[in-house]
Amino acid sequence: MARYTKEHKQVTRQRIIERAGHRFKQDGIDGSGISTLMSDAGLTNGAFYAHFESKDDLVAHVVAEQLRTQVKQYDTLRPGREGLEDFIRWYLSPEHRDNPGDGCPSAALLDEISRCGDATKDAYTDGARAILDELAARLAPEDPQSARGQAIGLYAMAVGTLQLSRALSDRKFSDEVLEQGIENALTFAQQRSVAAG
Repeated sequence: MARYTKEHKQVTRQRIIERAGHRFKQDGIDGSGISTLMSDAGLTNGAFYAHFESKDDLVAHVVAEQLRTQVKQYDTLRPGREGLEDFIRWYLSPEHRDNPGDGCPSAALLDEISRCGDATKDAYTDGARAILDELAARLAPEDPQSARGQAIGLYAMAVGTLQLSRALSDRKFSDEVLEQGIENALTFAQQRSVAAG
């Protein structure tokens, strides 16, 4: 039996997580069996349990990794509110709508995450907090806490708009939802937040 180095095992584990993230967002968590996930990673089913205790364990790791990656992508945006506009325009673009496997895990998986176990919900909660912190810092760099409510509203608006656009069979209607969503989100983001208190 071949023995692999710790580094090889970590690279393989990461490949499984990355491929599973794409598959989950494309076909759903429930629609993605272990055999398909392992095949996507170029591995056999038997290798799965060398890396994860269960599918639920994999899901929790995938959700955490997907959201960490999303937060890192904010570093590529312009600073401040200009970067926030870039985010909104990308998030509510036809390209993002049409490629859920490469996009935001929230828009693709929220309904399933809400039915997952505590580990997955905890991973999602931590990732969502990081995203909201990033948005709040762009909305009010001098006092991000004052913009937390606005950040929550903005993110919920963007996720919901993208989900609605994906559910529509009429492409023109779907495009209209995205365009109106951009306009609404930009208007909402331009408002100065008032700290709750």
